Amino acid sequence: MAEAGWLWIYVAAMAAGAAVIIAWSRDPRGVPHYEYAAAAFIPIWSGLAYMASAMGQGILLVDGREVYLTRYIDWVVTTPLLLATLAWTAMFTVRKHASLIITIMGADVIMILSGLMADLTVDETIRWVWYAVGCVCLGIIFFVTWGPFRRIAFTQGETVGSTYVRVATFLSVMWVGYPLVWALGPSGIGLLGSTTDVALFVILPILSKVGFSLYDLASLRRLAQAVPAHHTREAHDHHGDPAIYGRQRA
Repeated sequence: MAEAGWLWIYVAAMAAGAAVIIAWSRDPRGVPHYEYAAAAFIPIWSGLAYMASAMGQGILLVDGREVYLTRYIDWVVTTPLLLATLAWTAMFTVRKHASLIITIMGADVIMILSGLMADLTVDETIRWVWYAVGCVCLGIIFFVTWGPFRRIAFTQGETVGSTYVRVATFLSVMWVGYPLVWALGPSGIGLLGSTTDVALFVILPILSKVGFSLYDLASLRRLAQAVPAHHTREAHDHHGDPAIYGRQRA
């Protein structure tokens, strides 16, 4: 299949995903409306970015390589939102920890912009330096995901904690694929061809955006029924709890 064909498949998948999320939002089942708003915005923005690529827009030629600027325009907006929704799941029944959310979203923005700088760099050594910066930021994201966020989730009980672990595992596995595909593709060592690179950067985001958002919302809809008092417990603040920032839950 040609690259444009893959891109149009992506646009269709994002449109379908957004439609399902909007339909679910009409019957929220105890899940806050902002969860649906963020989840719907992600595929809408991403689909529009990829639609531009499908029409030949936002593509640069750098040292003989095609650089899809629209990918980074997509990612710099949607990936922080994905992490915000993950944070909201971790903090489902407690007050949101703004400092942790800003930390993980900030690391994500630096990671995406580092990837863009790497893609725009002709010098191979400098390109891999920027790639390494992005990988460090991904490490910070995983640290917050599996450290503080996980501890916060389990302070709310086994049901919330296990739900968080499932959705966090799904997103983490998907996100490991991005730097691997980048490194193996034309931007990295060139083991993958341009069409394969485009196809993988269609499949991965479909799973990590629409797939994750639907899985996360479905989990929260079940969780809201299991923990019906979560809105009244919203005022409970674990900020500064050493169990969150330090010792692992037993």
